[in-house]
Order: sequence, then structure tokens, then C-alpha cells
Amino acid sequence: MKLYDAIIIGFDRASRLLAVELTKQSWSVALIANSDNACQQSCFNTPSAPILRLLNEAHLAKTLNSKNYDSQAAFYKEAIERKNRLIAILKQKNRADITSQPNITLYDGIASFVSTDTIHITNNDEEIDIQGKEIFINTGMTDVVPAIDGIDNSRFVYTTNTLLEVENLPKHLIIVSSNSLGLEFASMYANFGSKVTIINTQSQFMPHADRDIANCVQSVLEKNNIEILNNCQPQNTVDGDDNITINFISKIDNSTYSIVGDALLAIEGEKPFTKDLNLSAADIKTNENGAIITNNHLHTTLPNIWAMGSVRGVIPFTYTATDDCRIILDKLFGKDERTVDDRDPVPYSIYIDPFFAHVGITVDEAQQRQYRFRVSRVILDEETTNQPQTNGIMKAIINTDTNRIIGCTLFCDNAIEMINLVNMAMKSDLTCDYLRDFLITHPNISKLLSKLFA
Repeated sequence: MKLYDAIIIGFDRASRLLAVELTKQSWSVALIANSDNACQQSCFNTPSAPILRLLNEAHLAKTLNSKNYDSQAAFYKEAIERKNRLIAILKQKNRADITSQPNITLYDGIASFVSTDTIHITNNDEEIDIQGKEIFINTGMTDVVPAIDGIDNSRFVYTTNTLLEVENLPKHLIIVSSNSLGLEFASMYANFGSKVTIINTQSQFMPHADRDIANCVQSVLEKNNIEILNNCQPQNTVDGDDNITINFISKIDNSTYSIVGDALLAIEGEKPFTKDLNLSAADIKTNENGAIITNNHLHTTLPNIWAMGSVRGVIPFTYTATDDCRIILDKLFGKDERTVDDRDPVPYSIYIDPFFAHVGITVDEAQQRQYRFRVSRVILDEETTNQPQTNGIMKAIINTDTNRIIGCTLFCDNAIEMINLVNMAMKSDLTCDYLRDFLITHPNISKLLSKLFA
């Protein structure tokens, strides 16, 4: 049985980075990837190059503004084909980058624990056991499909991965969801030209956001051919010859409604992908949600086994998984100063049109913590941005005792870039005056930060 200094289970960017960095320390590394899933992303919150390509294609489709379904569908089919070609190129490149490393052995297959230091690998050709002194788990998350009668046997129900493989643009896409992933797919397909209906199972739209932000987002999305039905309870789905009907109860009036579409995307949420790992064989503990339990240095309940990324039950961000890699390397070879606690606040983005980004706390959270604070808002329209068809909102929460930024939400073009400026000011413990007086090139929507923090 071959013994490695490290075994890494998972093939995303963080896994590949960790593998390369470990070899720089003269470690021998086994990297285990399920080749069917390597280089694919199911969540826009961890956007891969193929997903970003589709987002850009969708925005271009909206700009072209064709009202003819046949031309919209033709553009969408070409966009999916371009996305698939890019995935093939990246798969080949990522594999080549790893296999060219002399101290990394790449295994294709499904990994499962045999013991605390032994991993069993199964693929179509063979089964093999390998041993590792240190083992790193980075298998990510998978979609949770809601329990709705008829959904399992429907020909028109898709997951986030399978929908992106379909070359035919849905005329009417129904999305059953209560999270940001559903919003991202809704916005993208509406830009491509689909009519989109979101059946929101939560009582409120974007329940974790302040109400003025949520109301603005809903209003903008609805103007973009997205119907949003809040506080709904799906009952069942029924397949027709070329469509699907979903029946649901509106908890607002306790009436039953039906919607007919030609595709249905059902996303209840995401859960850590651990079903094949046989964690019990190594006595690796998980919480009630199935997430692997770690300390703030990313050790599991066993000293030689680590977990990183969203398999820990955290929101699936590529950049936090990459930071997990830095924490591990600092623990192994550095000054042992980095932990998962020292990167707060962590910004996040929702890839809708326009972009949504947030860092820090909301007004409700500031009130619960009994901070003294003020709120600043900038309402975006054509007059404030000098750009046509631009709507949105920028909001900041500022601690009046310290003049520090404690929360910021941006719903506007370029939000995913601007939020990093705000986060840098927060992490550097700078007052809001820093961004108020910061020189920003003009014309640029980022200039509105000066107004926001005035």
C-alpha cells in the first residue's frame, strides 16, 4: 500500500493550490478527484470561469434585447456550447497542471475512509487503498431537492448542474427556492429571455436582508420579467406532454394555485457532500446538518484529518476555501497565527442583475447588539449614475461612537468590485471618512461611495 505525506479529497481550486504548496515542502501528495465533477460548479456564489462566461453571455443577450424566442433560443444554445467548450479546456488544463507536478499523484474515483489514515478509491477500472499521514477533505456541497410529490419522476425537473447542460432555452422556467442560488438562476435565465416564476417557500423575500434592500431587489427583478410569489407551499407536480404543472398553496390567502412551465428548477438548499466518504470508519464527527466539525485551525475531531471549504457547512465561497488553504499552510509551516476567526467580516455577492453584495451586519443586527449607529442610503437611477436602465440602492451602517463602518449593502452595477473597497476599509479599522475622501476615477459608479459615506 502506497504511503503519502498528504491525501487531498476533492479537486477544486483550493485543493489544487494546497497540493502544489505542499510539494514545495517536499511532501508527496495524492489528489483524489471524481473526474465527472471536476471543474464544475453548481453555485454562482463560487463562480467558476464557465459560470462567469454564462453570466456575461446572459447580460449580452439582455443588451441585444431580442423579443423573438427563436433568436433568443439560438443565442442561448450557442452560449451553452461555448460554456461546454470552456469546461473541456479547463478540465484538461487543470489536470495537466497537476499531473506535471512530480510529487503529486492524481487519482480519479470515489474516495471513502477505511481508517484514520487509509483511503479506499473506487473507479470503473480498479479499486485501490492508499495511506496518508495527513488527510484533507474538500468535497464541497450538493443541492438539496425539496420533497414535493411527483418531482422525483418528472421529465422536466432539473438541478443546478443538469439545467446548465440543457441546450434548449425554457420559455417559462419555474424555480422553487428560498435562497440566493434561485435568484441567480432566475436573473440569468430572464436575461437570456425566459419568463421566470420564483415560488418562494419563505414568508419573506430575502429574509436576511433589511426590508428596504429586499423590496428594492424584488422590484428590480420583477421589472426584468421575473415573477416572485412569496410565502408559498408547493404541493405536487404533474407532467404533461411537453410541460410541467406545479400546484401550491399561497399562505397569504390559503388558496391553491397552479403554474405551468416547460422546466422546473427545485432548490431547497445545499448540504455538505459527504455521502460517499464513510466518515464513521475514521470516527470523524459531523453536526446535525451533516457538516464536518472542525476547530478554528480546520482540524476535524482527529488531529491528522482536516476539512476545508463548504464541507464544513459554511457558505460555499471559492475565496474562503482558498483562505482555508492559507490557514492550513500557516499551521503546518508558518507562525501558526491564522485561524478562521480572523477573516471576519467576510463579504459575499449574489450574481443577479445588477449585482448584489454585502459585508458586515444589517440594521436589525445592529439594533440587537445595541449599537449606536446611523444609516446612509443612495438610491440609484439614471440621474445618479448617468447610465440608462439603472436602478438599485447602496446602504451603509456606521457606528456613531467610532465612525467605523459596521455594515454595507450594494445593489448596483460593479457592486461585486466595490464591496472589496468597503471591506478593506473595515478590516483596516478605518473610519468612513477614508472612503468619503478617497480619490476614485471619474466617470465611475464607485464615485458614489463618497456620497454614501459622507
